[in-house]
This record gives sequence, structure tokens and C-alpha cells, in this order.
Amino acid sequence: MNRTELTERLRREGVPDALYDIPGVHGVPVQLDAYYVLRPEGSAWPVLMRQRGQDSVIARFGTEAEACLYLYDTLTDTPPPVPGGAERVNRLLADADEIQRRAEEDFERAPTREDHEPPGL
Repeated sequence: MNRTELTERLRREGVPDALYDIPGVHGVPVQLDAYYVLRPEGSAWPVLMRQRGQDSVIARFGTEAEACLYLYDTLTDTPPPVPGGAERVNRLLADADEIQRRAEEDFERAPTREDHEPPGL
């Protein structure tokens, strides 16, 4: 796999464009605080994490194919779903109005700063 093929595969997988930068092939449309960078450096192929403008090498490879495969696996590796997670989300969504009502009631009952200040301040 080369950088162009990597970009095509990541797009097919639905990986957000803003999560990776591959100079000469794919630029980051929006600068996030952190994203991956794959760029050739001489005969090496480092995969970097750019955080707040600072680059940190995560891994270094001898071939473009190895670096591309590593970045693909990194960006498409998703943890397995939590058992029962979808049902829980659906219950929360179904009860959203009730949850919001309770939150507003709790907020109204919460003590204020004035309730805790000593007299005369």
C-alpha cells in the first residue's frame, strides 16, 4: 500500500480527514490539537503525532508500505462495542426530556454561593 492508496482506504472506512496529514497526498482540512502525520524522511518513513504544533515520532519504518499499514491499522482500530451499550443509549434518548427536567430541578435546588458565605461579607 502506498500513501495514495492509504488515503483512499481511510476515506472508504470513514476516518475523518482531520485526523491525518500525508504531505503531497492529503492535507488536514482543519487543524485539530492532535493528528497523525506520515511523511518520508530520507530512506525512513516515520509516523508522527502532531500535538499543538509539536511533532513526536510514534514509529519509524523502512518502507512506505509498512508505514501506511501501521497508520491504517492505527486509524481504523476501534474497540469492540460495549455489551448492551446500544440499548442503554436508546433508553437515555427515550428518557431525555425526563432527564433534562430532573437536572433543571436539581439545579434549582442546589445551594448558591450566598448560602455558604458567612454573614457580613
